[in-house]
Formats: sequence, C-alpha cells, structure tokens
Amino acid sequence: MSVEALTHDEDTAAETAAASAPQAAGTPETPEVAESTTAPAETASDAPKPAPESEETPAVDSPKPKRGRPKAAASTAKKTRTVELTLTVTGTADGEWQAELKNGAKWVAKGLAVPAAAVSRAAKELHEELSGPIDEVINAAREAQAAKVAQLEAELEAAKAALAELDN
Repeated sequence: MSVEALTHDEDTAAETAAASAPQAAGTPETPEVAESTTAPAETASDAPKPAPESEETPAVDSPKPKRGRPKAAASTAKKTRTVELTLTVTGTADGEWQAELKNGAKWVAKGLAVPAAAVSRAAKELHEELSGPIDEVINAAREAQAAKVAQLEAELEAAKAALAELDN
C-alpha cells in the first residue's frame, strides 16, 4: 500500500464520519475520531514510512505569539546620544575628600584628592539641593577638626608645663 492510498483512506473515513455526525438535531455534537484500518502487509523494504502526524494537537485559531519584545513603531524623533559618566565624591569625618570618575565601565580616574572647598563650590554650582547636605557634612568635619585642634593645644600646653617643671 502506498502513502497516497493511506492518506486517501484517512480522508475518506473523516468525510464519512463528518457527514454522519449531525444526525440528531436536539443532541449535542461530539467529535468523532476516525481510525483507518489497514493491513500490516507492508515491510520495511517496500517503501519508506511517512512521518507520523500528530493527531492529538488541536488546531489553533490565532497565530502563535512571537517571542521577544514587541517592536515599537518607527519614531521620526531625532535620538540624542547619551554619555554615561559617573562622578563619585566621597568624604571622611576628618574632612578628606576623594573623587572617582567612570566612563561607562572604564575607570578614568580613581582616588583623586579634592579640597573640601572645591567640593562645596561644585555642589553649589550643580544644584541647591546638593549643596545643603554636602555643606552640613563639611561643617561637621570642620567642627570635629576644630575640637581636635583644641584638644591637641591643651595637650601641648600640658606638655610645655611638664617640661618647664623638669627644667627647674
């Protein structure tokens, strides 16, 4: 038996089943699966077997959704090129400031010493909301340094007094 004969027999059986299905008007229709009965007379040497068709997959009315992001409509607006520069300014409680600059993923500069006054001026020029918190940190560092200077001056006076006692 050839492939054409097998598919012709399946088509004929499906048409016969479809024609006999709507017999009763008041009863619900149930889909019938027609099976073709063929004799297993074919051997492996007669002809190559056709690829088995999947009878279990239902027919899909809508097309398969495409993978990936949906493409946006073509914009006529001119796109501006953006450059990603990251400037990081870090300060310590002692008032020491450092700057680091990164261009995308590449470091341009790392660990550059920056004076506190320059950080304050730059923050004021950038934005008012930036300068307030930065000036608070700088003022706190200034007060801490002034307290440290006062403590060291007191220690120096005590050391001078102890030296004068030893000389006498």
